[in-house]
Amino acid sequence: MTESDSLQTRMFYDYLTVEQVFPFVLPKVSDTGICYYDRRTGQQLRDTCPGWKHEGSYSTVIQIRVDGNKLTVKGNPSAVNRLDNLDGFRSLDECIAVYNEIVTEYSDQYGFWRLPRFTKCTSWGMRQTEEGSKSSLVGNGARIRRLDLTTNRTVGKGNDRAYIRALSTQRYGYKNGHLYEDGWTVDWKARDHYEKAYGKAQAIRKFLFPKCKRNFGEESSEFRYLQQLANFCDDQGVVRMEQELKSEFLQRERLEWWGLFDEQSFQGIHSKFLAIDEKLEVTAMDYSTIADQLIEKGVVASRQAANATANIALQWMNCPGIHFDFNKSQMKQYAARLGRIGLNIRMPYDITRHSAVTVRRCEEIVTSDVLMLPSFYRHPVAPRHLRLVA
Repeated sequence: MTESDSLQTRMFYDYLTVEQVFPFVLPKVSDTGICYYDRRTGQQLRDTCPGWKHEGSYSTVIQIRVDGNKLTVKGNPSAVNRLDNLDGFRSLDECIAVYNEIVTEYSDQYGFWRLPRFTKCTSWGMRQTEEGSKSSLVGNGARIRRLDLTTNRTVGKGNDRAYIRALSTQRYGYKNGHLYEDGWTVDWKARDHYEKAYGKAQAIRKFLFPKCKRNFGEESSEFRYLQQLANFCDDQGVVRMEQELKSEFLQRERLEWWGLFDEQSFQGIHSKFLAIDEKLEVTAMDYSTIADQLIEKGVVASRQAANATANIALQWMNCPGIHFDFNKSQMKQYAARLGRIGLNIRMPYDITRHSAVTVRRCEEIVTSDVLMLPSFYRHPVAPRHLRLVA
C-alpha cells in the first residue's frame, strides 16, 4: 500500500464542539444581548448574548456562543465553504484552525477587540465543587465537548443497502442495532456515545440535493458536481460509518483537553466500531454449520453443547414470535455463545435483515475502508498557516 493509500484509510472528523474559558471577559461581538438582573435590588447579575450562526459559502453553518468568559463553537469544520463532506480533516489541529479563522472575524462594535483563538492546554489541575464532594481535572486551554469519528467503507455497487441491513442484526456494546424504515440507516444509541451506518449516496440525494437546487438551481455546476459525487458513491457502494463521542465519554476517557491527550487514541476507539461486521460471515447458517462454528471458534468445548446451542438458534430462526426467558442463566449462556458468532437472539429474527448476510456468503461482499476519491473531488482546504497558540 502506498503512502497516499494509507492516508485514505484513516478516519476523519465530521463534527466538533469545542469551548474555552478565558481569564478575561470576552468582547461583546453580537448585535443582541441578554442581561440578567436581581428584581429586588436591580443589581446586574450577568450580561451575555445568544448564540448565532456563522454562514459561509454553500450555506455552511457554524454555531458560535459567547457567554462572559466562555467561547463555544460547534459544527462541521470539514464542511466549511464546501458543497459536501464526503472527505474531511484528519487532525484536530486542522479542525480548530478552521474555527480560529472564523472566530477572529468577529470584533466589538468599535473594531478594537476580536474574539480570541482557541489554544492548546499546557497543564491541568484539580477542581472541586463548592461542596467539596467531587473533583475533576481542568486544563488551561480548549476543551472538546463532542467529536464525531468517520470512515467511508466501500462494499461494492448494489451491496450498500444489504450490508446495512446485515449490520442491524449486530449488537455494539450492549445495544441492539435499530434499522430505519427505509433500510438505509442503522444506529446504536448509548448514553455517552452514538454509532450510525448509512448509505452515503442516499444521504447526498436526500439532504444536499434539495439545498443545492434552492441555492444554485438544477442546471448549475454545483448541482452537477453533487450528482457526480452521488453516482460515484453508488458505484463504490459507500457506507458511512460514524461515531459520536459525547462529553461524558470524552471526560471519562480523559480525551477532552486539547493538547493533553494522544490523538491516536481515537483511532483505537474507532477501530472497535469498524470491526462490528467481523461476525457477519457466520450468520444465517443451518444447524450443522452453526454447531461447527461454535466449536471452531472455541465458544464451546463439546459437540453436545454445540448442538444444544444450535437448536436454540434454529428455534429463533424458524419459530416467529418465540419468546426466550433471558432471566434464566442457561438462556443467558445460549445468547452469549451465539452472540460470539454474530447471532443476536435477543432481537426478533427478521428474514429481510438476515437475507443480506446470505448475499455476503454467496456473492462475497468485499468491504474496504480505503476510498480512492475521484479526480473531480474537491478536497477540504485547511487555513494556509495553522496558527496554534499554546
